[in-house]
Amino acid sequence: MAYRFILNETSYHGAGAIQEIITEIKARGFQKALIVTDADLVRFGVVKKVTDLLDENQFAYEIFDQVKANPSVAVVQAGVEAFKKAGADYMIAIGGAIGTGLFVAGGETVSSAGPGGALVAYALIGIMVYFLMTGLGEMASYLPVSGSFETYANRYVDKSLGFALGWNYWFNWAITVAAELVAGALIMKYWFPDVPAAIWSGLFLIILFVLNYLSTRSYGESEFIFAGIKVLTVLVFLFAGTLLILGLGPEPSPGFTNWTIGDAPFVGGFTAMLGIFMVAGFSFQGTEMIGIAAGESEDPEKNVPRAVHSIFWRILIFYLGAFTVIGFLIPYTDPNLLNTNIENISISPFTLVFERFGLAAAASIMNAVILTAVLSAGNSGLYVSTRMLYAMAETGQAPKCFLKLNKRGVPSYALFATVVFGMAAFLTSLIGEGKAYDWLVNISGMAGFITWIGIAICHFRFRRAYIAQGKDLKDLPYKATWFPFGPLLALIMCIIVTAGQNYSAFTGAEIDWYGASVAYIGIPVFLAVFFYHKLKHKTHLIPLKEVDLSRDK
Repeated sequence: MAYRFILNETSYHGAGAIQEIITEIKARGFQKALIVTDADLVRFGVVKKVTDLLDENQFAYEIFDQVKANPSVAVVQAGVEAFKKAGADYMIAIGGAIGTGLFVAGGETVSSAGPGGALVAYALIGIMVYFLMTGLGEMASYLPVSGSFETYANRYVDKSLGFALGWNYWFNWAITVAAELVAGALIMKYWFPDVPAAIWSGLFLIILFVLNYLSTRSYGESEFIFAGIKVLTVLVFLFAGTLLILGLGPEPSPGFTNWTIGDAPFVGGFTAMLGIFMVAGFSFQGTEMIGIAAGESEDPEKNVPRAVHSIFWRILIFYLGAFTVIGFLIPYTDPNLLNTNIENISISPFTLVFERFGLAAAASIMNAVILTAVLSAGNSGLYVSTRMLYAMAETGQAPKCFLKLNKRGVPSYALFATVVFGMAAFLTSLIGEGKAYDWLVNISGMAGFITWIGIAICHFRFRRAYIAQGKDLKDLPYKATWFPFGPLLALIMCIIVTAGQNYSAFTGAEIDWYGASVAYIGIPVFLAVFFYHKLKHKTHLIPLKEVDLSRDK
């Protein structure tokens, strides 16, 4: 039997496109709609933009808001039943997905929380990350090792915590490599829609492997190029956006109009901002890599603190600057802001601003920038996960075979193991519905926040042990400010963000146990690894007076 699938023959995009819903309904003679969406978009007022339009034109509708990310067959069946029960003759789907990083996530955040809400959320998460990174900088400049927080947990807290943090972080970035292979293939379809995704993923994996296998220098130089492209793009965006705000571009300045439209500048209240906290947290993840790179850095006592501050401030300024530009130039009600996924970069807020500035090839340029961002994430992920595996082998927390170095000083066996695991994880995305891959990615997503919690605990214990053993704080190569307020605030905020990962699963009429399990599966996995090691080796919390504060690597 032959089946036919017809894609939509008509598409509208740009400012005011949402109004065309009414045009299409009238032209096709539809009577009643089933609006298919998720509970968060209802809560944040996104769905209301459509229902207000339908109410104004007296069109009947019902709402089905049980859609989840990667919906199960059960959700689809429930949607079909809802369609039949409502007596609907057409559907309106409302959804939005968070993309990878600043370039694609900015639109979603502004749309959900408004320009003011996005700025405040990112600023608060930025403060949290500042305390985390200054604490990590204090430890990394004192003891620069590739194991970083895994080693610090072993020495300053509990060997079981070090074991769990090390494997947690290795897994996190090994899975990230697999995720970036998927993302890179999706991006390439923009230019080469007929080339199988597996070919691009395989090619990118080979490139990343070669860059990491050659030497630390080749990794560093390639990362410098990738990062340079991203930084240049943001700088050009901020420059062009500032000119448009000042009325010096092709279009007149909107002034403060978009900061006062509708519910702006703060939309959706604290609930919306909590959602942005999680997005912002993911955006800042990776800053802790400086701790791992410290083990191969020249003059870490000077370079690590400098790197910690420069990376943090650069990221914070870029994010806040970008959101300020987006807030001035694009209203949070713009429907294009809801379509900022990695497959639809043509309506990224960066693209929209560049197009308003007169850059016709904005979509192609941004797609190329996104590709460099993906390769950069994969490149960094392969580097840090390899070094973490090597460091764990040094402390006896991983097989000794991972200590093997090639002629260029690269831990080759650790690199091979990471590549094989990442490739295996990638292959799960091609099997069946890719559910195994979805679970792996969700475990990995939680792993980043668990790492940050571990860093805060390690810094708190390090400083307390340093004082308890009568050492002079003036002798520290770099001293984090605001102790103990800093690490404690970071710890509390990390726990709040982690707990709120999928709070909506518990706020509906019924608890969404599947959604909750997918979101929080990383926590029991981490605890299982922790308690496995603790029960096997009978470890304990190290007394402050017995903490190893030597600087021997």
